[in-house]
Amino acid sequence: MTTIADFAANLGDGLLQPLAQYRGQVLLIVNTASECGYTRQYAGLQELHSTYQGQGFCVLGFPCNQFGGQEPGDARAIHDFCVSRFGVSFPLFEKGDVNGAGASPLWHWLTGADSKHPHPVKWNFTKFLIDRKGRLVKRYEPAAEPHDIAGDIEALLQAAA
Repeated sequence: MTTIADFAANLGDGLLQPLAQYRGQVLLIVNTASECGYTRQYAGLQELHSTYQGQGFCVLGFPCNQFGGQEPGDARAIHDFCVSRFGVSFPLFEKGDVNGAGASPLWHWLTGADSKHPHPVKWNFTKFLIDRKGRLVKRYEPAAEPHDIAGDIEALLQAAA
C-alpha cells in the first residue's frame, strides 16, 4: 500500500526532503498561490499549524502556478511573501504542477485513480488530510476554510494518540 512516506519533494530551497520524515504525523497538504482569492487562507493554515504542531500535526504547502498564473514568483519571493504577510512557519515546497504530465508522483497519488478522491485539482488551496499512517483520509475543495477542518484534524490526532 502506498503512503505519504513513499514520496519525496523538493523544499523551496531545492533540497530534497523525504516525506517519510513526517511518518507518524497528521498532515494537511495544500496547493497554494500568493495572488489568489483564497490566499487569505494562509492565515488559517498557519493557525492550524501553530495550534496542533505540538500534537504531531504539520501543514505542507506546495505553491502552484497552474491556475490563472496566480503564483508567478520564485521560491524566495513566495517564501518572503508568506512569512512577512502571514507569519507562515510550516514547510513550503518547490513550486510545481499538481495536475497533468508535469505533476509530481505525490500529486498523481493524491488525485489519481487509486486515490479516494480520483479527480484533478480544480483550483488553488485544495487540501488533502493525511493520517498518522500516511494514508489519504479526506480531500477539501478550496472554499473549505482551514478552521472548518480543525475537527477532522483533532479526531485524527486523538484517534492515534
